[in-house]
This record gives sequence, structure tokens and C-alpha cells, in this order.
Amino acid sequence: MLLTTPVISTLKLNYPDAKIDVLLYEDTMPILSENPEVNALYGIKNKKTSTIEKLQNAAKTIGLLRKNNYDLVINLTDQWPVAFIVKCLQTKNKISLQFSHRKSIFWTHCFSESVEPNGTHIVEWNLSALAPLRLQKIITETKMSYQPEHWHTIQQRLSENGVDSQHYVVIQPTARQMFKCWDEEKFAEVIDSLESRGFSVVLTSGPSADDIACVTKIKENCKIKPVTALAGKTSFPELAALIDHASLLIGVDSAPMHIAAALKTPIICLFGATDHRFWRPWSDNFIMFWAGDYQPMPTRDNLDRHRKYLSCIPASDVIEATEKLLKDSSDELLPKDSE
Repeated sequence: MLLTTPVISTLKLNYPDAKIDVLLYEDTMPILSENPEVNALYGIKNKKTSTIEKLQNAAKTIGLLRKNNYDLVINLTDQWPVAFIVKCLQTKNKISLQFSHRKSIFWTHCFSESVEPNGTHIVEWNLSALAPLRLQKIITETKMSYQPEHWHTIQQRLSENGVDSQHYVVIQPTARQMFKCWDEEKFAEVIDSLESRGFSVVLTSGPSADDIACVTKIKENCKIKPVTALAGKTSFPELAALIDHASLLIGVDSAPMHIAAALKTPIICLFGATDHRFWRPWSDNFIMFWAGDYQPMPTRDNLDRHRKYLSCIPASDVIEATEKLLKDSSDELLPKDSE
């Protein structure tokens, strides 16, 4: 969701008086909740919801959206529920990205125009959808917003846990799929190295039991214990504030990596059996480790989702990368201004 913000920013720049609404999954709404360029957010139920709830939600959403009388609809997703909702809107101009696996008559009739995606990164693909508008000004930067109170809350929680709010590293070790994860013991090695060089380490994660178990195991393997009090206990805007003021973010292929890129926080990211070029951080300040540089990676069809492909990446390489990005570990980095 965060990687669609250049489209929002570009539309707002070219049509400053336009109201831009966003239709997205309910659980991703907090990512855009503080974005000043968004007029309203409309949420749809995710895949885990029952069919009846999905249908009720779709009917309600269609009713709400039809009242807004949109001049333009831009579709960036290949999800059938979205196509159905768009089909039910009376808007004349409905532009969609063209997806190779969505060429049925029903799909194509949901939109007035389809655009072939262009580029090597998802951000470039998303911006491709604007091609029919022939816009002269394009914004390519992603945007993650939060309020000063979000940073004040995080700053207080850091202080309560003995963390210097101007000299810490955030590590996000968890992802929804195991094939995107690294070994807990190796994260612990990296943490011990950072702590020995004077950096406090704050571990973040989602709220699920598996995520918390991973964070707990990492902490148990550390000689110098990192802060885990915030793991699973921050909103997306609070997480953004935490990452924005960090000296560095280390993580796997997950949302916090893209949040760090939007906030221009230095990044060390680890990729396994995924398209690391297409989903890399949209940033100029990162070091990326791809498991495919250490051993052969399977094709998407042969992917084992229960295997940790990142295990072949040694902790020593990541530690060396932290030294490069942090330069001298004794440097006092200047704090960033609050959003």
C-alpha cells in the first residue's frame, strides 16, 4: 500500500483541487491514515473474512462510493473484489494496470482503459497507470506520514526502556511467510555487535504469537539484551516515528523496510526466494543481501514456503554492512525533525 503513494502524490500535484479517496484492505488503512494528500479511506474485508461478510462489505462500499460521483478511477491491484466494485461505479474514466493473468471479458469490461505496466520496480509499475493522463509532473518518492504526538509517545517509551532517542537501531526480524525470515541466532549476533559499539537495539514485529515468539527467541540468544517492549505494540504511524528517528533499520522483506525507505532512514535488507529487484527498498541508501548470491534460489512454482532461504546469509556480512552504513559507531547522529 505504501508503494502506491507516488501515484497519490502525482495526482494531487497535477490536480491540486481534487479530492483523492483510496480503496484498500481494512488492515492496511493505518498506513495511509495520516497522509495529508488522502481525502478519505474506504476499507474492504481481507481474504480471511467469511463470504457473507465480504458481500455485505462490498455492497456497503459500492453504495458509499457511488455517492461520491468520481471523475476518475485508477486501479493498481489484480484483486477480483476491487474489479467488481469498480464495475458498479458510474464513473466514465476507469484506468487499470494490465495484468497478464487478468484478461477475461469480465475483467476487461470493468475498466475503460488498461495500461501495460512499465519499469523494474513496483513503484514504476504503479506510476505506469497514469500514462493515459499524459501528466507533465511526476512524483516518484513514497510518503509515510505521522503526527508529532506519535513521536512523543515513542520517545517516552524509549526513555522508559533506557534507550537514547538519538542513537538506536531498529530491527524488524519477522514477516508473514517463513521463506522471508532469517535465523534468530544470526540476528542475535548482529545485535550483540551493535550493542557492543554503543547502539541500543529496538526489536519490532507484528502482534501475532509467532512474531512475538521470534522476537523473544532472538532476545534470549543475545548477550546484551535488546528492547522488545515495543514489539507488536505500535500502530503504523508510531512505527513510522520510531523508524524515522533511528540511525538504521535492519530487516527482512516486509512493510517496515518500505517505511524506512519513505522516511530516508538507512536500510540493511535481507531477501530470500522473492523478486528482490522488483520489491527492493525504493531508496538510495541501503545495502541489500539476496540469498541467491550465496546459493541457487528456486523458481516461484517450486518455492517451499516453510523454508528459511535466508539462512545461507552469514551474520558477519550483515555486521560488516552495519559498520559501513553507520560509519564510525561512536558518531553522534543528529536527530531528524518530526513530521
